[in-house]
Amino acid sequence: MVDYIIVGGGSAGCVLAARLSEDPAVQVVLLEAGGPDDSVLIHCPAGLALLAKTGQANWGFQTEPQPGLGGRRGYQPRGKVLGGSSSVNAMIYTRGHRDDYDHWAAQGNPGWGWDDVLPYFKRSEHNERGADPWHGADGPLNVMDPRSPSRFGRLFTQAGVQAGYRENTDFNGADQEGVGVYQVTHRKGERFSAAKAYLTPNLQRPNLQVITGALTRRILLEGRRAVGVEFDTRGERRQLKAAREVLLCAGALQSPQVLMLSGIGPQAQLREHGIAVVHDLPGVGANLHDHVDVVTTWDVPTATDLFGLSLPGAARVLKGILEWRRHRSGMLTTNFAEAGGFIRSSPDEAIPDLQLHLVIGKLVDHGRKTVFGHGLSCHVCVLRPKSRGSVKLASADPASAPRIDPNFLGEADDMARLVRGFRAMRHLLRQPALAALGGRELPESAAAQTDEQIAAFIRAKADTIYHPVGSCRMGNGGMDVVDAQLRVRGLDGLRVVDASIMPRIVGGNTNAPVLMIAEKAADLIRAAQKEKGAVGEAASAR
Repeated sequence: MVDYIIVGGGSAGCVLAARLSEDPAVQVVLLEAGGPDDSVLIHCPAGLALLAKTGQANWGFQTEPQPGLGGRRGYQPRGKVLGGSSSVNAMIYTRGHRDDYDHWAAQGNPGWGWDDVLPYFKRSEHNERGADPWHGADGPLNVMDPRSPSRFGRLFTQAGVQAGYRENTDFNGADQEGVGVYQVTHRKGERFSAAKAYLTPNLQRPNLQVITGALTRRILLEGRRAVGVEFDTRGERRQLKAAREVLLCAGALQSPQVLMLSGIGPQAQLREHGIAVVHDLPGVGANLHDHVDVVTTWDVPTATDLFGLSLPGAARVLKGILEWRRHRSGMLTTNFAEAGGFIRSSPDEAIPDLQLHLVIGKLVDHGRKTVFGHGLSCHVCVLRPKSRGSVKLASADPASAPRIDPNFLGEADDMARLVRGFRAMRHLLRQPALAALGGRELPESAAAQTDEQIAAFIRAKADTIYHPVGSCRMGNGGMDVVDAQLRVRGLDGLRVVDASIMPRIVGGNTNAPVLMIAEKAADLIRAAQKEKGAVGEAASAR
């Protein structure tokens, strides 16, 4: 028996494993279905392009057919490796808007407003620019400006200013709005995932055990209390007991799946799959939502310093490999999505409702399709979509993928914003700073000129930008799954700690917020144990 079992070795799980094992008297076990993060494609930032093509370290889920996308199935990549999606993502460090967190608190979640969570963002961060009122410099997670930036981030920023947006040198500072170059979770030319930040430095702790290749089957319950986990590893089925708590950190797609496999969730769905109902909790798997996103791609044949398949491009990559191996610098330190911005789709919007990501290559089908020549791409996504979907079980087999339905573009407002966003993106890309490159928009999107044509293009091409949240929503209503302490409602000894608890998605990339959630959760867990100990001592004294 151990004190804490953490299910999922992604961003949140790595934080909890590190923070809870700081107490040498506490025994912590971390279970991860994937393997160790030992691939060079993980550690070399530009390796993410090959990770996308090969599907390495990735669950590679698909959605249910999406009516809003013309019946297409969307792609849902999720990290299957220590570090989770922080080991395979584009390494952008953004937090969202302060209003996002004040909204969480206003929805009945005390302690989750901006002023409450900012200290946890700062605690997690080591920003190479140094500490200031918005940033920390003593945390485990290294955050920095790009080590060897291309010229295209600067050109994009100049084009954004020409389009009427202001330059923003810090999207996590006093004001989010504007265009600029993203900071990234790198260190010394390598990806700096949650595993490298939190887990790797602490693997030698005798009170921390990490088990990879461990597929969780279910949470073990005795009455209303979680007491352990059943999992498969290396052909063996095992059970492990937890004296204090089970902490579910499997992410927005798999945390609800694990709960339902354990008999915790909507009773009708559990019975459909022959799972005994332990706790009828109708909100499990509901409220799934994500940043719906569309990409436009441009041919820029003369800019051979953009990534692309050509003889000059191949020569540059070979040179870049040697430079990265020798000095951890050069073109392979790119995260591809080097620049972007937060803009408003209309002057009537109080805060940015769209996000842009410039990609220094021709991105087609999430980078899985090989395309020739040189070019660039740009994403635009809706930051606070109104559409809501669900995660459901496909079967009672834990190895089966869940049924994922983000309900993309299910609400007309999401499409209207994305159409406006597409127009704004195209307007920016046509500004002189970028137009001087002599690029040409690919015909499929270039043909979309009217709102109706743009909407048709969006239905044919839009998909996720990899930020699913909300499927174990935090709150105090009938469809909420966890309370403001992240405890599963109606049960003891079980918390959910990951993006699934977000009541509403934040206006930005979600990795930094997940790290913040886990940092705060560690404090909540330790405070609960301290309170329990004080109550026990008081009872003994009586």
